[in-house]
Amino acid sequence: MDQCIFCQIVQGKIPSHQVYADESVVAFLDIHPVRPGHVLLIPKEHIPTMTDADPQILAVLYAKAADLMRLMKEKLKADYVMLYVVGIDVPHFHIHLLPRKHGDGLQGWPTSSYKQSEAEQIVESLKATAIE
Repeated sequence: MDQCIFCQIVQGKIPSHQVYADESVVAFLDIHPVRPGHVLLIPKEHIPTMTDADPQILAVLYAKAADLMRLMKEKLKADYVMLYVVGIDVPHFHIHLLPRKHGDGLQGWPTSSYKQSEAEQIVESLKATAIE
C-alpha cells in the first residue's frame, strides 16, 4: 500500500532506525518515543489491524517480540519491556515495545472499578461469543 507510512519504511522509501528485519517482519525505533529505545515491530505485509492478521503471522510477530524484549532488557538495562497494541495512529498492524525501569515515573494504565454486576455481564457477553 503506497500511502501507508509503514509500508514505505518496509520498501526503503522512508528512512528508519531499524533494529531488526527478516523476510516477514521489521523492527525500528519509534520517531516519537515514549521512552528511549521505544521500538515498533511490524509485519512487512500490509495488514491494517491485528484482527486482520492470520494466526501464522501473529505467531511470528509475538515470537519475535519476545526475542526483542529479552534483547532490550539486556542491552538497554530495562527492568521489563511493556508490550502494547493500540492501532489508531497508523493503519498498519504494529506492536509497541517500550523498555521500562521500575520507578521511571511513566504512569501506567488508567484504571477504574466495575459497577455492581457489570463484570458478570461482560463475562456472559464474552462467553456467548464463539471463538474458533
